[in-house]
Parts: sequence; C-alpha cells; structure tokens
Amino acid sequence: MERKPVDRRRQVIEAAARSFQTFGYKATTMDQIAKLAGVGKGTIYTFFTNKEELFEEIMSGLIAELKEMADKTLRPELPFTDKLMEVLHRLYDYREKHALAVKLAQEVRDIGTPMAREGLDKLELAVVGYIARHVKEAADKGEIKRCDPELTAYVMLKTYLALTAESHHLHKPLNQEEVQAYFRTYWMEGLASR
Repeated sequence: MERKPVDRRRQVIEAAARSFQTFGYKATTMDQIAKLAGVGKGTIYTFFTNKEELFEEIMSGLIAELKEMADKTLRPELPFTDKLMEVLHRLYDYREKHALAVKLAQEVRDIGTPMAREGLDKLELAVVGYIARHVKEAADKGEIKRCDPELTAYVMLKTYLALTAESHHLHKPLNQEEVQAYFRTYWMEGLASR
C-alpha cells in the first residue's frame, strides 16, 4: 500500500486557521501553530516568512470560499434585486457563522487589533467587489440605471448591514422578508411619492 506524502504546508495553514479562530490574531503565536500542526517552528518558516503572511494566506482562502459560495447561490433567471438579496443573505449568514470572521470581529471590537481590522476590511472589499461586478452586469443589461458599480456596491452592502447586523440597537430585529422589502424600497423603488 502506497502512502501519500504529508502536505506540511496544508497542515500549517489548517493549524493556523484553528488558532486564529480560537485565540484571535493577536493571541496566536507561531509556537501555538507549530504545536497544533505537529511540526517544528522552523517548518512553518519554510513556507511563510511571518505570522502576517500566514494570516493573509488564510484570509485569501476565506475570501475565495466566500466567492465560491456566492456563485453557487446565484440563480441567473432571477431579476437583479432578487439575485442580490439572495447573495447578500448567504454572504451575511456565512460571515456570521464562520468562526474566523466572528473571532476577528470580536477582536476588533474588544481590542482593536490592526491586523484583525485589516483582515475584516479585505473581506468587506471582496464582498463589495463581488457585488460591484453584478451591479455592472445589471447596468449593462439595462436592468438598472448606469452608476458607479464600486460605490453602489459599497452603499448597497452598508444598507444591507444597517438592516441586519447593525440595526438591533435602534429597533427590533427585522426578519428576512422585512429586510428584503425595505432594501427593495430604498434601492429599487425609492422613497419619492409618485
């Protein structure tokens, strides 16, 4: 029976992801990662220069995973707004349930670690970029007016977050149907009386 060679790089990445999820960025050490991976600390340095580089590798993987999940959610037959809402719901659910994103948000809130903030910013930029691509496609098809896709995507994301994650201190939480109705009113119908 032939044995597969051990992928030490993968082992290190998985151990680092577990450590960042459990302890956060600031409290994770290369010694912890080595112990969790079952390798010597020197093995880590054969693949990654420092903790920051390792963290960036993990965040890149998380962003790729998010995009793949969002792509699987898209149903091309739906109108733009419905597609957007489905993707936003899935992205939000994923972000809220993914242990690393939750831990980083907690770390930023509690101690303001710059690398944790940078990781969350990269995640947000990836989401904005993803939405912007679909905004541009919808504008090109004539489904929506021409606009700056990046700015529109950013404001759409912030509107969605204001209706979901960041709204609980101002009013009772909204269910998914209410979020969708308000989002449609603000973004597709507008508030002007006709």
